[in-house]
Amino acid sequence: MHLTKHPTNNFPAALKDARTSLSLAQEAFSLASSRTYVSSLERGIKSPTLSKVDTLADVLGIHPLTLLMLSYLEDRRAESAEALMALVAQELRLVLRESNSGKAVR
Repeated sequence: MHLTKHPTNNFPAALKDARTSLSLAQEAFSLASSRTYVSSLERGIKSPTLSKVDTLADVLGIHPLTLLMLSYLEDRRAESAEALMALVAQELRLVLRESNSGKAVR
């Protein structure tokens, strides 16, 4: 596998962008989390677990990977999203091919 420098995640901005783009207030998460917790995520004070990402994405009505991909986009252009999806697809093919051939450590 190649060692390319990947951007660091910006989950706080991704969550806030997704929430505001979908016209949701922090209170919309009240059944899943407190407004204070969502605010602390958006300010980068706390980091969510993968289970919490699932829950947040469910409230947003999007796939958890969409929220995570937003976290790793360097900018909000469609071309950047397409490039990231292509990179992830390529890396998945490589990992799955190696896994299926028995080379991957389990």
